[in-house]
Amino acid sequence: MATKHDYSKDDIRSMVKDEDVKFLRLMFTDLFGTIKNVEVPITQLDKLLDNKLMFDGSSIEGFVRIEESDMYLYPDLSTWMIFPWSTDRGKIARVICQVYRPNGEPYAADPRNNLIRVLGDMKKAGFTSFNIGPEPEFFLFKMNENGEPTLHLNDKGSYFDMAPMDLGENCRREIVLTLEEMGFDVEAAHHEVAAADNIQTFKLVVKTVARKYGLYATFMPKPLSGINGSGMHLNMSLFDDKGNTFYDKNGELEISQEAYYFLGGLLKHARSFTAVCNPIVNSYKRLVPGYEAPVYVAWSGSNRSPLIRIPSARGNSTRLELRSVDPTANPYLAIACVLEAGLDGLRNKIEPEHSIDRNIYRMDAEERQKSHITNLPDTLHNALKDLSADETMKKALGEHLYNSFIEAKNLEYDSYRTQVSGWERDQYLEKY
Repeated sequence: MATKHDYSKDDIRSMVKDEDVKFLRLMFTDLFGTIKNVEVPITQLDKLLDNKLMFDGSSIEGFVRIEESDMYLYPDLSTWMIFPWSTDRGKIARVICQVYRPNGEPYAADPRNNLIRVLGDMKKAGFTSFNIGPEPEFFLFKMNENGEPTLHLNDKGSYFDMAPMDLGENCRREIVLTLEEMGFDVEAAHHEVAAADNIQTFKLVVKTVARKYGLYATFMPKPLSGINGSGMHLNMSLFDDKGNTFYDKNGELEISQEAYYFLGGLLKHARSFTAVCNPIVNSYKRLVPGYEAPVYVAWSGSNRSPLIRIPSARGNSTRLELRSVDPTANPYLAIACVLEAGLDGLRNKIEPEHSIDRNIYRMDAEERQKSHITNLPDTLHNALKDLSADETMKKALGEHLYNSFIEAKNLEYDSYRTQVSGWERDQYLEKY
């Protein structure tokens, strides 16, 4: 993923001059994980660098009421990046910002600020970083003459698919080259906030390059029936001053007790954080048996059918892989919830159930029950009920984000369940 830099204000000014940057794109993320942009001319650079650039937060989903709408964008200079594409108006640089109140306090409803808050819990527990290696996948669809996406599939790709496939070859090659030009190291894991920043940048690059080729890139989890959907596996490990705390050369599977407690926390809260990690109605069309995505709450050191597996790499590459997450998740919220779940496991010394080293899909209900294997929620509605009952996940989101998320997602599900689908008409209209 993209390399993080410790840029100073003077470094930024020099790059603007050397590269002839004309516009600044100030990026932040709303409640739903949608990237928001405030684009300003380069003449606003000094105001930005002095944390004096104001915007109206009342129009941003999950942010503020109109009567308290004035917000400030504070740039994280380490995220400064000049896009490798340019417009006829000149080069564009982007910087990811945090949202602050006029009184100088970080705004609690900014998902990035919330993740930084949760990291305080991690540091109090004696850890220095939570390394995340995401694997977001996407589909490429052809567009019609009006520039609208069709359901004609052109290609399917993922973050780790470096070799271009036949149909989307030129587009996918340019995506890879663009990411490399922007400093992305595809197989590297990064600290939590940087990892979330990079997921957002990755999505932007994929969509931008796809449009150049007359294609539409979507991160929708299950746009088509009958084939595998798009996931976003999260590989994770906790570090302290000595290195990766999940590794223990003398432990069972060479995994430390800390890793097992963290795993226990993930399994305990898995049903609850599913609403955040799989946040749309369509997410649950992917989480069904038969299409590689996990359905059951279990773990394994080798088997790929459970929710969590432990890849074979050891040493500083020792990690847990959470396989349920999809790319519609707000990465800042998903990482915050997963981290808080694992920390709860560490605080309370939660031992995981025994590993499941056989194909769960071939086990019947009685066998699963004997092995203490439960199901993930099968609808957004059920996932929201589990989230509402979990105080640890409420803590991970904070009061403002939690309340806004629950309210918005219940409205989304209510809207969905009142619609009559084509499938229903096909099945029932002539039959009854």
